[in-house]
Amino acid sequence: MAQVKPNKDSDRSYGKVEILRPTCNLDTVRDGRGGIFTWVPPEPIVEFNMLYFRPGKTRGFHYHPHFIEYLLVADGSGVLVTREDPEDTECEKFIHLSKGVCTRTETNVYHTVYAITDMTLIAMLTHRWDHSDPPIIRVDN
Repeated sequence: MAQVKPNKDSDRSYGKVEILRPTCNLDTVRDGRGGIFTWVPPEPIVEFNMLYFRPGKTRGFHYHPHFIEYLLVADGSGVLVTREDPEDTECEKFIHLSKGVCTRTETNVYHTVYAITDMTLIAMLTHRWDHSDPPIIRVDN
């Protein structure tokens, strides 16, 4: 099996997928009660869903033609894998996912999530799933 090299982009952008960094009011950490971290997406979110993944399972390579998808990892760890060409595993890129990581995936980007441990993700969409025809196009090979 080919080994995929880690992404080297220093600006947290991986082609049409990026990792969003939250802001934090440090007073919410200093007061001893925990912390509040805030992500502000550049476009409106109109729907969010809770997704559960089991290790060794995948929902398959797919893309969304009608919405941008944000993924916020609530628990667990895994890998978000993208491809420019769905048939070419040589062009794969990956982002390691762990609790607190938030990604933004553009429309029409071939991607999937592989769970390393049990994972819980919050998927936030810029267009309603049920108002998208189709919401997902699978490209498994």
